[in-house]
Amino acid sequence: MKENFEKCLEMLLVHEGNFVNHPQDPGGMTNLGVTKQVWEEWVGHDVSEKEMRNLTPLMVAPLYKRKYWDACRANELVSGVDYCVFDVAVNSGVGRAIKLLQQTVGATPDGGYGPITSALVKKAEADPERLISVFSARRMEFLQSLKSFPVFGKGWSRRVAEVKEKALLLAKTTS
Repeated sequence: MKENFEKCLEMLLVHEGNFVNHPQDPGGMTNLGVTKQVWEEWVGHDVSEKEMRNLTPLMVAPLYKRKYWDACRANELVSGVDYCVFDVAVNSGVGRAIKLLQQTVGATPDGGYGPITSALVKKAEADPERLISVFSARRMEFLQSLKSFPVFGKGWSRRVAEVKEKALLLAKTTS
């Protein structure tokens, strides 16, 4: 939903945390959920660890809006569903977020958000609580299939549960 971006970003940043550089995280150096590689692409030049450590929510908001929120078409989704899809887009990629949404609504999971996907999503949004619950279950299935689940699974499971809980609240308060 168009007016949810700032609220959803604020909730997302709770999970993304501050600066990390975990050796088993394929994202490498990350702050506020933004990897060094993504930030360098965004700003158009190499950045130092100090620059990465100094990122602020205000600095990263435009990146999140364009590269994730807009890319997964969250503006077109109902409250709650928008947050779930946005969170997956940031955590696992826009293509994965759209594929999970497509699987949830019965579309071919090709990562493209075309008219068939759009129509099936609109139909499923008639029951946003069910859509959020099934989408969250599919997300967990995907995460459990990853080799790094034994390392990061506890945190990922907590994140999915918390996102689902907040998404369900959003859906109830705006429907």
